Amino acid sequence: MHENEIGTMVVRTAVELHKDLGPGLLESVYEILLAHRLRQKGLRVERQVSIPIEFDGYRFEEGFRADLIVEDKVIIELKSVEQVNSAHKKQVLTYLKLTGLKLGYLLNFGSARMKDDIFRIINGQLETHAGAQGTQG
Repeated sequence: MHENEIGTMVVRTAVELHKDLGPGLLESVYEILLAHRLRQKGLRVERQVSIPIEFDGYRFEEGFRADLIVEDKVIIELKSVEQVNSAHKKQVLTYLKLTGLKLGYLLNFGSARMKDDIFRIINGQLETHAGAQGTQG
């Protein structure tokens, strides 16, 4: 399955979940339930994946943790905040650069209309607003 196909499934599933639960819950609740729903759709999902820093031949395990990695191809960072800021977007780009993966999404479950707060981020490029379909950009 290609990254864009995975991304489309992730975005649609996240929007459905947001419609079912609404905004305002803790990020961890959305993470658990989104992972569950994606697995129900047949996708392989890992939660809280360690992302080490490798530099000058050294590996530092004190790196970061991606909320979700789907099919070993797409990084998903979840937020449950009133407003996403540039640091949140840079976080996803950092994860992409450290892993070498091409595609990531920043999904804000804290938004009243989630489809307005979905960002598709491509390794090496600026982020774009993904909208409800997850295919723009």
